[in-house]
Amino acid sequence: MVIIALTGTPGCGKTTVSSELRRRGHCVLDVNEHLRDHDLLGEKDVARNTFNVDMELFNDSLQEYRDTDDVVILDSHLSHEVDCSRIVVLRCRPSVLAERLRSRGYSEEKVRENVQAEVLDVILCESMDTDIPVHEIDCTAGTPADAVDFIERILNGAYDICPPGSVDWSGEMEEWF
Repeated sequence: MVIIALTGTPGCGKTTVSSELRRRGHCVLDVNEHLRDHDLLGEKDVARNTFNVDMELFNDSLQEYRDTDDVVILDSHLSHEVDCSRIVVLRCRPSVLAERLRSRGYSEEKVRENVQAEVLDVILCESMDTDIPVHEIDCTAGTPADAVDFIERILNGAYDICPPGSVDWSGEMEEWF
Protein backbone atom coordinates (compact mmCIF):
# COMPACT_ATOMS: atom_id res chain seq x y z
CA MET A 1 0.00 0.00 0.00
CA VAL A 2 1.10 3.51 -0.74
CA ILE A 3 0.50 6.26 1.80
CA ILE A 4 0.73 9.83 0.53
CA ALA A 5 0.94 12.58 3.15
CA LEU A 6 -1.06 15.66 2.15
CA THR A 7 0.14 18.27 4.61
CA GLY A 8 0.57 21.98 5.13
CA THR A 9 -0.13 24.77 7.56
CA PRO A 10 -3.80 24.95 8.65
CA GLY A 11 -5.73 26.98 6.09
CA CYS A 12 -3.58 26.11 3.07
CA GLY A 13 -6.29 24.02 1.43
CA LYS A 14 -5.83 20.42 2.58
CA THR A 15 -9.52 19.79 3.30
CA THR A 16 -10.70 21.45 0.09
CA VAL A 17 -8.14 19.59 -2.02
CA SER A 18 -9.03 16.35 -0.22
CA SER A 19 -12.70 16.85 -1.14
CA GLU A 20 -11.73 17.13 -4.80
CA LEU A 21 -9.51 14.04 -4.50
CA ARG A 22 -12.45 12.08 -3.04
CA ARG A 23 -14.75 13.39 -5.77
CA ARG A 24 -12.29 11.96 -8.31
CA GLY A 25 -12.37 8.55 -6.59
CA HIS A 26 -9.23 8.66 -4.47
CA CYS A 27 -9.13 7.16 -0.99
CA VAL A 28 -8.50 10.06 1.40
CA LEU A 29 -8.28 9.53 5.15
CA ASP A 30 -9.46 12.41 7.34
CA VAL A 31 -6.78 12.13 10.02
CA ASN A 32 -8.76 14.09 12.63
CA GLU A 33 -11.67 11.67 12.28
CA HIS A 34 -9.26 8.71 12.37
CA LEU A 35 -7.64 10.02 15.57
CA ARG A 36 -11.06 10.41 17.23
CA ASP A 37 -12.31 7.00 16.03
CA HIS A 38 -9.18 5.25 17.33
CA ASP A 39 -9.10 7.19 20.62
CA LEU A 40 -5.70 8.66 19.78
CA LEU A 41 -6.30 12.22 20.91
CA GLY A 42 -4.17 12.87 23.95
CA GLU A 43 -4.34 15.61 26.50
CA LYS A 44 -5.77 18.92 25.31
CA ASP A 45 -3.38 21.84 25.12
CA VAL A 46 -5.87 24.48 26.26
CA ALA A 47 -3.57 27.42 25.56
CA ARG A 48 -3.15 26.41 21.90
CA ASN A 49 -6.62 24.80 21.54
CA THR A 50 -5.13 21.57 20.18
CA PHE A 51 -4.76 17.97 21.29
CA ASN A 52 -1.48 16.18 21.78
CA VAL A 53 -1.09 13.12 19.57
CA ASP A 54 1.26 10.22 20.19
CA MET A 55 2.70 9.97 16.69
CA GLU A 56 4.01 6.45 17.22
CA LEU A 57 0.53 5.19 18.12
CA PHE A 58 -0.93 7.13 15.20
CA ASN A 59 1.58 5.57 12.82
CA ASP A 60 0.83 2.09 14.22
CA SER A 61 -2.92 2.68 13.78
CA LEU A 62 -2.44 2.99 10.03
CA GLN A 63 -1.54 -0.69 9.70
CA GLU A 64 -5.07 -1.51 8.52
CA TYR A 65 -4.39 0.67 5.45
CA ARG A 66 -0.89 -0.71 4.90
CA ASP A 67 -2.38 -4.19 4.47
CA THR A 68 -4.12 -3.18 1.23
CA ASP A 69 -2.94 -2.52 -2.30
CA ASP A 70 -4.61 0.89 -2.39
CA VAL A 71 -3.17 4.37 -2.45
CA VAL A 72 -4.31 6.19 0.69
CA ILE A 73 -3.90 9.93 1.02
CA LEU A 74 -3.67 11.31 4.57
CA ASP A 75 -5.25 14.74 5.04
CA SER A 76 -3.59 16.47 8.00
CA HIS A 77 -0.93 18.94 9.03
CA LEU A 78 0.51 15.95 10.94
CA SER A 79 0.56 13.47 8.05
CA HIS A 80 4.19 14.15 7.09
CA GLU A 81 5.22 12.74 10.48
CA VAL A 82 4.16 9.15 9.69
CA ASP A 83 5.75 6.47 7.55
CA CYS A 84 4.63 7.31 4.03
CA SER A 85 5.79 7.02 0.42
CA ARG A 86 5.56 10.70 -0.60
CA ILE A 87 4.77 14.03 0.99
CA VAL A 88 2.80 16.78 -0.74
CA VAL A 89 3.04 20.09 1.11
CA LEU A 90 0.33 22.61 0.27
CA ARG A 91 1.37 26.26 0.63
CA CYS A 92 -0.50 29.58 0.76
CA ARG A 93 0.64 33.21 0.61
CA PRO A 94 0.71 34.48 4.22
CA SER A 95 -1.67 37.42 3.68
CA VAL A 96 -4.25 35.11 2.08
CA LEU A 97 -3.69 32.46 4.75
CA ALA A 98 -4.31 35.03 7.50
CA GLU A 99 -7.67 35.97 5.98
CA ARG A 100 -8.67 32.30 5.62
CA LEU A 101 -7.86 31.65 9.27
CA ARG A 102 -9.65 34.80 10.47
CA SER A 103 -12.76 33.73 8.52
CA ARG A 104 -12.66 30.45 10.49
CA GLY A 105 -12.71 32.40 13.75
CA TYR A 106 -9.08 31.84 14.73
CA SER A 107 -7.78 34.23 17.38
CA GLU A 108 -5.21 36.77 16.21
CA GLU A 109 -2.58 34.90 18.25
CA LYS A 110 -3.43 31.64 16.46
CA VAL A 111 -3.49 33.41 13.08
CA ARG A 112 -0.02 34.87 13.72
CA GLU A 113 1.36 31.52 14.94
CA ASN A 114 0.18 29.71 11.81
CA VAL A 115 1.20 32.47 9.39
CA GLN A 116 4.66 32.63 10.95
CA ALA A 117 4.95 28.86 10.51
CA GLU A 118 4.03 29.29 6.84
CA VAL A 119 6.52 32.14 6.31
CA LEU A 120 9.28 30.06 7.92
CA ASP A 121 8.44 26.94 5.85
CA VAL A 122 8.05 24.91 9.07
CA ILE A 123 6.10 22.00 7.59
CA LEU A 124 8.20 21.98 4.42
CA CYS A 125 11.40 21.88 6.51
CA GLU A 126 10.04 19.10 8.72
CA SER A 127 9.10 17.18 5.57
CA MET A 128 12.52 17.74 4.02
CA ASP A 129 14.17 16.38 7.18
CA THR A 130 12.79 12.94 6.32
CA ASP A 131 14.15 10.63 3.64
CA ILE A 132 10.75 10.74 1.94
CA PRO A 133 10.32 12.45 -1.45
CA VAL A 134 8.61 15.85 -1.07
CA HIS A 135 6.52 17.95 -3.45
CA GLU A 136 5.30 21.51 -2.86
CA ILE A 137 2.16 23.09 -4.36
CA ASP A 138 1.17 26.75 -4.01
CA CYS A 139 -2.61 26.82 -3.40
CA THR A 140 -2.93 30.58 -3.07
CA ALA A 141 -4.63 31.41 -6.34
CA GLY A 142 -5.36 28.18 -8.18
CA THR A 143 -8.42 26.02 -7.81
CA PRO A 144 -8.56 22.79 -5.80
CA ALA A 145 -8.84 21.00 -9.15
CA ASP A 146 -5.51 22.54 -10.22
CA ALA A 147 -3.81 21.17 -7.10
CA VAL A 148 -5.39 17.75 -7.61
CA ASP A 149 -4.21 17.71 -11.22
CA PHE A 150 -0.64 18.10 -9.92
CA ILE A 151 -1.18 15.43 -7.24
CA GLU A 152 -2.58 12.99 -9.81
CA ARG A 153 0.41 13.58 -12.05
CA ILE A 154 2.69 12.81 -9.08
CA LEU A 155 0.68 9.66 -8.31
CA ASN A 156 1.14 8.63 -11.95
CA GLY A 157 4.92 8.90 -11.74
CA ALA A 158 5.73 12.53 -12.59
CA TYR A 159 8.10 12.73 -9.66
CA ASP A 160 10.03 15.68 -11.05
CA ILE A 161 7.15 18.18 -10.79
CA CYS A 162 6.44 20.54 -7.88
CA PRO A 163 9.89 20.33 -6.33
CA PRO A 164 10.39 21.65 -2.81
CA GLY A 165 11.80 25.15 -2.60
CA SER A 166 9.65 26.55 -5.38
CA VAL A 167 7.59 28.68 -2.96
CA ASP A 168 9.22 31.55 -1.08
CA TRP A 169 7.38 33.82 1.35
CA SER A 170 10.52 35.39 2.84
CA GLY A 171 9.53 38.76 1.34
CA GLU A 172 6.62 38.86 3.81
CA MET A 173 8.81 38.18 6.86
CA GLU A 174 8.82 41.76 8.21
CA GLU A 175 5.03 41.92 8.22
CA TRP A 176 4.67 38.88 10.49
CA PHE A 177 7.68 39.07 12.83
